[in-house]
Amino acid sequence: MRAPVLNLLLIASVSGASFAQGYASLAQAQTAAPAPQTAAISPDAIKQREQELEAARASKKSAEEAQAKLKAEITSLGQDRTQLNQQLIDTAANVRTVETKIDEAETRLRTLNGREQQARASLDSRRADIVEVLAALQRAGRRTPPALLVRPEDALQSLRTAMLLGAVVPELRGRAEKIAGELGELVSLRKSIAAERDQLASDRDKVRSEQTRLTALVDERQRQQSSREKDLDAENSRAITLSKQVGDLQGLIAKMEQDLQSAAKAAEKAAEAAKQAEAKAAAAANAKPGPAVFKDRSRTSPAILFASAKGLLPLPVNGNKIRDFGGSDGVGGVQKGISLATKPGSQVTTPCDGWVVYAGPFRSYGQLLILNAGGGYHVLIAGMERISVNIGQFVLTGEPVATMGSTSQVASILATNASQPVLYVEFRKDGTPIDPGPWWAANEGEKVRG
Repeated sequence: MRAPVLNLLLIASVSGASFAQGYASLAQAQTAAPAPQTAAISPDAIKQREQELEAARASKKSAEEAQAKLKAEITSLGQDRTQLNQQLIDTAANVRTVETKIDEAETRLRTLNGREQQARASLDSRRADIVEVLAALQRAGRRTPPALLVRPEDALQSLRTAMLLGAVVPELRGRAEKIAGELGELVSLRKSIAAERDQLASDRDKVRSEQTRLTALVDERQRQQSSREKDLDAENSRAITLSKQVGDLQGLIAKMEQDLQSAAKAAEKAAEAAKQAEAKAAAAANAKPGPAVFKDRSRTSPAILFASAKGLLPLPVNGNKIRDFGGSDGVGGVQKGISLATKPGSQVTTPCDGWVVYAGPFRSYGQLLILNAGGGYHVLIAGMERISVNIGQFVLTGEPVATMGSTSQVASILATNASQPVLYVEFRKDGTPIDPGPWWAANEGEKVRG
């Protein structure tokens, strides 16, 4: 019977160690008391504060050097429009990729935290059972069986002890193994949670760095745009004035493209580009376009006809679809576009090539961006906090154009007490809203499903 007892002792020691590890933090949280503060600051504390101040100065200096280096790099990129566009689109894509990784990590953490709470609750409910098993195993381990060949009565006692242990040990072993398994799972869960948190912190640092770079790139792009368009401020002010004179979106589009010089030029370029694209499409009628058509960052007109871009366009933001085309808009009407719930501060990119014909506030839509994609198609994006492009500007698919705020800006969404910002996207053909579903790339449709 030595082997079974030794096995149980081993289980007891493993269980005891795991038990201690599993409940250490809980016990500390329950019993720890705040340390009393001393009246005078010790020399060690002063030295520590000096070291912290020196580290802060070094960090600030490093950040300033990095900013200066980034500014010089962006300035040199600005001399080449193609490279600037490439960097803008690539950096925006990096930001959205890291945002997706952060969302996935947060989801995994919620799952792991839930499992940890369940494991803790299970162990807490069986605390008495754990204590009983450990005590029984420890008592059994302290009782050494007598030698069988000393006296007959010892042999009889050994036999009786063996028979008793033979009935009790299997049950104890089963209970001990189950407890050890639960404690082992708890330890494993804690390690997984720690690893996920480390990765999440790293991803958040990375997205902050990429957002800093993106801001610098956007500023350089708009600086160049401002140098080319001398009257941008006057145009933007006039656009806001004109927007107050119309009551609906179609009226706004018509007013901008008729009365506003830069928007009218953009509409003319869109019409001309559509005719040229139609001619090219007719010459290559059998060729089916793919994502590669958007790779030329030097283009100054849409890569393909908007009607030919079905199944190719990316969503303008990372998010979850909360309303679909044709459904209820929450205020008694029908949804004319899609609504995507996003995270605060998310980057918004263009879903297609096009010219900006309006950028600014408009009635219940909050900040509104309207693109003329050519061929009678317009793309409307609303709900952002800040727009970073100007009227008349040509933008490429995937180019950053706006930033989400911390709450919803669209009145119909606000009416539903949405707790996070929401982006509204609408496609129009000759003034009539159409279902944008067929245009989204297959992987984008999967992101917003459900």
